[in-house]
This record gives sequence, structure tokens and C-alpha cells, in this order.
Amino acid sequence: MMALVPALGFPTEELLQDTFKSILVALFALGGTWAFFWQQRKQPTPLLLHAILAAPLALMVYALISTAWSHTYLAGVEAIRWFLFSLILFLGLNTLTQIRITHLAWGIHIGAVVASLWAALQFWIDFSWFAQGPNPASTFVNRNFFGEFIVCTIPFSVLLLTRVQDKATVFALAFSLAFNIVALMQTGTRSGLVSMLVLLLVLPLIVMRYRQHIVSRGWRLAHCVALGAFMLGTVGALGAIPTTNNKIIVETGPGNAIDRALTRTASIAKPKEYSEGSFAIRARMWKASWRMIQSHPLTGVGAGAWEVNVPLYQQAGNHLETDYYAHNEPLQLLAEYGLTGGLFLVCILGYMVWVAVVTWRCPPKSSPQEMLPRALTLSSLLVLLLVSNAGFPWRMATTGALFAICLSILAASDVRMGLENGTFWRAVAVGKKFPNWALAACASCTALALYISQQAIECESKLVRAVKISITISNSGIPNDPRWADLKSDMVQLLQEGVRINPHYRKMTPIAGDALANWGDWKNAIWVWESVSESRPYVGALLTNIARAYIQEKDYVKARDYLDRALKLQPDSLALKGLEMTLWMRTGKTIEAGKRARELLQEKDPPMELVRTAYYLGMQNRDAPLAIEAMTTRIKLWPEQAVDSWLKLGLIYAAPEVNDEAKAIQSYQAAVDATPRNHMDEIRSKIPPRYLSKLHETTTRN
Repeated sequence: MMALVPALGFPTEELLQDTFKSILVALFALGGTWAFFWQQRKQPTPLLLHAILAAPLALMVYALISTAWSHTYLAGVEAIRWFLFSLILFLGLNTLTQIRITHLAWGIHIGAVVASLWAALQFWIDFSWFAQGPNPASTFVNRNFFGEFIVCTIPFSVLLLTRVQDKATVFALAFSLAFNIVALMQTGTRSGLVSMLVLLLVLPLIVMRYRQHIVSRGWRLAHCVALGAFMLGTVGALGAIPTTNNKIIVETGPGNAIDRALTRTASIAKPKEYSEGSFAIRARMWKASWRMIQSHPLTGVGAGAWEVNVPLYQQAGNHLETDYYAHNEPLQLLAEYGLTGGLFLVCILGYMVWVAVVTWRCPPKSSPQEMLPRALTLSSLLVLLLVSNAGFPWRMATTGALFAICLSILAASDVRMGLENGTFWRAVAVGKKFPNWALAACASCTALALYISQQAIECESKLVRAVKISITISNSGIPNDPRWADLKSDMVQLLQEGVRINPHYRKMTPIAGDALANWGDWKNAIWVWESVSESRPYVGALLTNIARAYIQEKDYVKARDYLDRALKLQPDSLALKGLEMTLWMRTGKTIEAGKRARELLQEKDPPMELVRTAYYLGMQNRDAPLAIEAMTTRIKLWPEQAVDSWLKLGLIYAAPEVNDEAKAIQSYQAAVDATPRNHMDEIRSKIPPRYLSKLHETTTRN
């Protein structure tokens, strides 16, 4: 599992990379369970249980309970996630021996090396085997996900260095470890780079502390210096190879891995990062999460329901609905699981501290050879917790599996050392029929996993294909051309089939819904948006879009309903107040609409749509002062549209109701003055002849 899951990726966008990896992890975990209990049928042995198993099992039970009162689908997904986590932990506890830990470390290292190879090729030559977002992401779709995983594998690579006796193999391992570090530097993942700096301090200390347990004997100081110089030279040589990936060059400019690592790490100290950068965005999510925790300290909002409830806790003007995770695992755990999540964190941190103390003291009666693997596993958990404060690695299939494996290594080591027998762990004898019952349960779980996998593959394929069609049509520049009719029909059918399988898939369906709205297909846009809104009822942007669509469809009752729901969430939103003004205008409440328009035009930075609506309202009601104020505001806030605004002002002043010739001439003159020479004829053609001649005279005099 640990060798193949990081190394394998899906070649197209029709299946998300982490969905693919989640399927692999689930099937590998269940396959391991089959092998374990099949062996139990032949040679029954007591099952080992450890106190740390209670932590993920408690989250699983909570998630199952929260399906009754929170978001059923998301809570069910969380329950499955923690079940698989517990299963991996249980299998590791019952099967890992000293030699198997070494085999496992080889799997982790090989998986990391192959994944790093894909990332390095993506950085150097724009290698494109795997669908991905921000490059270089290897097989992880996002480079941050890849960086968070790679930094957690470094301690296991170091463990292998201490387990190999042949010096040539040690140098080969050192080269591959340096290669992994270069791949991490290429990502520019700041949490991963900072964690790597922590490892550079911690790992030498661990190796020195337990140097007597290193298998590679006969090493002199010169060998160690040569090994260190070799790794530094490898990082320097590979890190100096520049990127030719145009996507990276456009984003950050030309450079190499060393440049990228130094630049990204240094950006942490820039004040702009905390006011406008990604940290500022994360800080807003964290604040919303903290308010969520304060509101539900005991029960939480429900497993997986952070993304559903976060709009209720965001500050006015902040739009966090498009974020699916808090980018801070402890905060999101507390927000969703309440007291149960807090106990999980206390158990994990308390257990890690206890393991660290026992390992550092190295009890006389313990097995000395256990200490180095324990210490290195702890260092992997340490950096995992560090990156968890700026991302969501527990929710990613590969990193989440590594989390469970680290805990299982420590728990199995406790058992081998005989630590706290009867308190932390115990061996439980089971009946002869238990393995058969376990295999039957495993068969049911496997069947369910295969069914869910098939549904996920089919659903994502249909939705992604629909989204790709929408992008193709939109990029054509002529989306309403009749030749797209059949393709649009296929797109709608794919959307319907995908939503029928999974109506809770918010990541892609709104993209297609927005495209339909842009094409004027409000009817289909409405059902797409409503399918998402039923699952995410507090997303203000979705409610606003649906209200606007119903206005276009002249269903003003439903428009009022969705608008009221949106206003309840964001009562101070200028965009929503402007939309309400539009609704009033459409339903004959022109006096109320005009009054609202004047109020909103006085606000700071009113949205474009509001200004445009105020202008049309003024023109419709022959309210010249309102139309003039709208166009004046437009000129002030959007100077790139000044020419059109001046022309509209000239039209208003020239109208019989106003008949202000001087201001009409002034407005038309301003339009001409703001027009580039190559568009002058076009603009002059829009000016009435009687004013155009006067403009010519005025221009000549000037």
C-alpha cells in the first residue's frame, strides 16, 4: 500500500486523484484484513488491543451518531474514514515486528521516491502523465498535498540508512533521500519546508542519541562526513536544475528548486502575506472555526459538517463558502466533533509525549533496538502535526494512512517491549469461530467498498465530463451558437446522472451551473444550483444565484424566498440589497426601488450590477437625477468604462426632460477626449449630429 498509493495516479481528470488513492487505501486495508484473519483461521493467536485504538474508534462512533442530526452524507464519509484508520492501526498493531518495520520503511521510501520522480519531471520538463492542479503535484493533484506527505516520509528514509550494512547501498539510499528533499523544495510548500528544517535539527539528535543501535558498523568520522557531503552535493546539483514548466514560470518566474524553496520560505516573514496572502485567507477560516467551536463546544456541528456551517460563522464581507476544509486539522476536529475531538487530540498528544519520554530514557529492561525506530516514527508524527496546522493531511488518503501506520508502529513497539501491559494494551483470546465472523464482516465491507468505488468513479466521470463540456462551450466565445445544442444536451444529461448518484458533490456541479447561467439557460442553472443548495443550505452565493435566476424566469415568489434566505445570512451585503432593488423594480415597486438605489449609491464601493440597475431604474422611471448619479459613480469607480458612461450621461442631459445642452456637450466632449484615436469614428457615430458639430467647434477652439 505505502509503495503503490503515492506512486500511482489517475491519468485523466475524470477521477480525482485523492478519490483514486482513497479507493486503493480502502482495498489494501481490507485485503490486509482478509490475509490476517485467514491466517487466524489456521493458527489462532490472541488479538492485541491498545488504548490508542480507542481514539479513532471514538471518532467513528461519534460520526455515526451525528448522521442522525447533522449532515448525513458527510458524517457517513467521516465514519468510513475513521473506520479505515482504525483498521490500519489494528493490523499494524497485530502484525508489525522489527523486521516488518524495516520492510514497511522500504515501502514508504519507494513510494516517496517514485512520487518525487513524477514531481521532479513535472518541475523540470512539464511531465503530464497525471491530471493535477498547482504544479508540481506528482500524483496528488495539489503540490501542497504532495509536499506534506514527502516531509513525513523523511524519517523512514533515515531509518533505512541505519538499517543497511552495505556502504554502497547506504550511498544509494542517501542519493534517493536527497532527491526526495529536492522534490519537496520544488513544491515550495511552506509548511513542508519549515517542517524539513525542524527535521534537520531533530534527526541528527536522534541518530546521535541511539548511534549504538545503528546496524551499519565500522563507520568512521570520515565516512559520516563523506555521506553528509554527498547528500548536500546531490541537493545542490539537482536543486540547481531550472524549471521549464511554463505554468510554474508564469506563476513565480524562472528558477530552480533552491530558488523556489528560499523564496517561499522567506515569504513567511513578509507582512503582505498576513494581510493579503494565503495566510490571511487561512486566518479568516481559523477565526470562523474558532467561533464555531465557541458556539458548539460539547457536541460540535457534526462530523464533516464544517463546510456546511462555516458561512454562519464568517465575518460580514468574508466569503468562505468555497473552502471545504479549515486548513487546520485540530481546529476543524474541535469544530466538528466537539468534546470527542478534544479527547482525541489529548489522547494523541499525551501518548506521543509518553512515548517520547520512555524512548529518551531507554528503560534498562527494554529492548534497545526498539528505541531508534520509535524515535524516528515520533519525528514523522511531529512533522505531520506541524503541517496539519496549515492544511488538511489527515483527510488525504496517503497521508492519513501514514498517520495510522505511525501510531501502529509505536503501539506494536509498546507490546514488544512489554510496556504498561494491562493498562495500555492487552492480548485478548477469541473463540475459534471469531476469524470466520471477522472474514464475513470483511466480505461485507469489501462489497460495500467496491460498490462505493464504482459509484464514485461513475459520478466523478460524468460530472467532470459535463464541466469540461461547459468550459469548451464557454471558451468558444459563441456559447449560444446552434451547433452547440447537442453538446449542451449531453452536458445536462451528464449532470443529471451525476447528481442522481451523488447530490452532495459541491466541488464541480456549480461550475456547470454558472456556465448555464452565463448562456442564459436559467432553467437548467436553477436545478443545478438548487441540488447543491439542498446539501449546503447556508452558502450565500448559491442562494443569491438562485434568486437572480428566478427573477430572470419571472418567478418572483421563489425569487423572494431565496433572496430572504440569503439576506438572513448576509444582511449587510450590498449585492443582495441591489438584487432586492431589482426584484422591487420587476414587481412594480419602483418607489421603493428608487429610494433603495439612492441609498446604496452612497455606500463605499457599490458593486457594478447595483450601479447598472440603478441607471436602468432611473431611465425607466424618467428619474434623471438617479440615472446621472449612477453614471457618475460608474465613471469614478470604473474609469475603464468611462467612455460609455459619458455617452450615457450625454444622452440623459440631451433628453427633453432635462434639456441641459451645456452639460450634454460637456459629457460628449469627455467621451471623445477619453477615446483612443483608433475608436474615434465609432464613438462619434454614437453622438447626435447637432452635438457633434458643436464638439468639433469646441475641439478646434481648444
